[in-house]
Amino acid sequence: MAQKRIPEHLQAWIDARKRHKLSHAHAQMARELGMNPRKLGKLDNHHQEPWKLPLPAFIEELYIKRFGKERPDVVLSIEERRGSSRRRRPPARKRSNSAWRDIPVKKVMPQRATSSIIRLIGTSYGRRSGSS
Repeated sequence: MAQKRIPEHLQAWIDARKRHKLSHAHAQMARELGMNPRKLGKLDNHHQEPWKLPLPAFIEELYIKRFGKERPDVVLSIEERRGSSRRRRPPARKRSNSAWRDIPVKKVMPQRATSSIIRLIGTSYGRRSGSS
């Protein structure tokens, strides 16, 4: 059986992981931080710009600042994550129209009852107090 194609947004992360030599943990941390895989090249420029940290160290530093821990609790590769999410999805069920019959109908107060409630409240309903 042929394996289905990986979606574009996940394929971009696989390519970025290979291009920038990131581990599965670093790729997962970058995804959780909301980084863009196409923009990692700007950040991974520590050879030409020596004040920058190497990309894996930079991702770790940001992850510690944001989440307060060094690594994710469970590290899954993008391929494993894609496979596990597909297996977890429950099969779709058909809904029948009989469910609508079981819903109780809300009874609305008749107009006469609301006008009698207003009469009970008094004539000052809706008027400012002290003005005539």
